[in-house]
Amino acid sequence: MFTGLVQSLGNLRLLTEDRLEILCNFSDAKLILTDLTIGDSVAVDGACLTVEEILPQGFIVTVSPETIDRTTIGQRDRTSSPANLETSLRVGGKIGGHFVTGHIDGIGKLVSSKPTATSWEMRFAAPESLGEQWENYISRYLVSKGSIAINGVSLTIADCAPDGDWFTVAVIPHTYSNTNLAQLQPNEWVNLEADILGKYVEKLMGATQNDRSHQREIITPDFLAANGYR
Repeated sequence: MFTGLVQSLGNLRLLTEDRLEILCNFSDAKLILTDLTIGDSVAVDGACLTVEEILPQGFIVTVSPETIDRTTIGQRDRTSSPANLETSLRVGGKIGGHFVTGHIDGIGKLVSSKPTATSWEMRFAAPESLGEQWENYISRYLVSKGSIAINGVSLTIADCAPDGDWFTVAVIPHTYSNTNLAQLQPNEWVNLEADILGKYVEKLMGATQNDRSHQREIITPDFLAANGYR
């Protein structure tokens, strides 16, 4: 479990098709490497990966076929590129963002990024080839003022299309300058994870309405009114 508050940037390099080397910036290495042990989880651009080998200034992970297919990792070449890093949440730690699992739902692309008086307004949409996947795994959970993780960064949706084809976020200067969001170019792909709370609500409501073995009443406006909700 993560919070979506990026601790540092690292440089990601493909060693083989499914093996990655992540080197931390020298000044920020202690934020990631202190107490890091083999078997720990680290969010790399939002994807939860398991540490298999620790290096003097980084670590090595192996990526599953599902992760390669679902994330931007499969789109990278073997040159080094910046990645957002966050170690897993500790019990009792502060939750300054929102609950992020590190299980990427799919990818999107940056449409535009423009500065405003107080932030950067960034718009994201679905790559044309992934319309159905976007609809099934991402757009259904986009809610204005709801949460979303972009490359592992916890952000609030400022606006979204009624059909979920696009959404915008406002990124404050601190987040913009300390993550790889500042380096994104239009049409560049990003990892997206929708808020897990929406997924649980959808699942529970579906079970209540469709599973006849449940002895619960279906929650409708009439039901709420009859039970004192106005």
